Amino acid sequence: MPTINYIKHLNAVFQQFAKDSRLNPTHISLYMAFFQLWNLNRFPNQFHVNREDVMKLSKIGSKSTYHKCVKELDNYKYLIYYPSHNPFKGSKIKMLIFGTSSGQAVDLAVLNSGQALVPSYKHNKHIKNRSKLERPKSKIEVITFFKENKWPKIEAEKFFNYYESIDWKIKGETKIANWQATAQNWILKAEELKTKANKKAVSQKTDNLKTTKNKNYNQPL
Repeated sequence: MPTINYIKHLNAVFQQFAKDSRLNPTHISLYMAFFQLWNLNRFPNQFHVNREDVMKLSKIGSKSTYHKCVKELDNYKYLIYYPSHNPFKGSKIKMLIFGTSSGQAVDLAVLNSGQALVPSYKHNKHIKNRSKLERPKSKIEVITFFKENKWPKIEAEKFFNYYESIDWKIKGETKIANWQATAQNWILKAEELKTKANKKAVSQKTDNLKTTKNKNYNQPL
């Protein structure tokens, strides 16, 4: 089993925490709980965890918060999460290594095998490409995307103006990960509302055409 320099690792990961605006205190608390368990198990490649123990250690009181944060730590490349659907067997965690000479997080299994690491510029390029999807460059880019999908231009303008006004966040809180996917949901919702409006209009028209059977023809016109 290789020696892990936990001081370099922690210094590097806390530097990353400081730069990562996606994280909140719960993410960091959960990560440190995993690190403590990793340390107690003498830094294995992977280790089993018990959700209740981790929640107690990280001071997380909600199961949904725990699952949300551990999945996000996986997505953000701080660790790899292997969920278990067996109630008698805990999930597994693989901690990615920080504090390497390349300045990036790496998989311990790759580090042990002696394989070449992915160059950091490719890692940075991936992050840059991902950030492009968080928000469009301009309204023109949105209009072009809508036009390519044969969606109305007016919807493109409404979509851009709405999310631009709330800083490209869902409900003004969570950053959008992929604005193009959000645009697709926007169109689906717009079509759904249009269908409901059409049905309502037809229903009202039908009601207006209804006549009563109990007419009194003795009344003057």
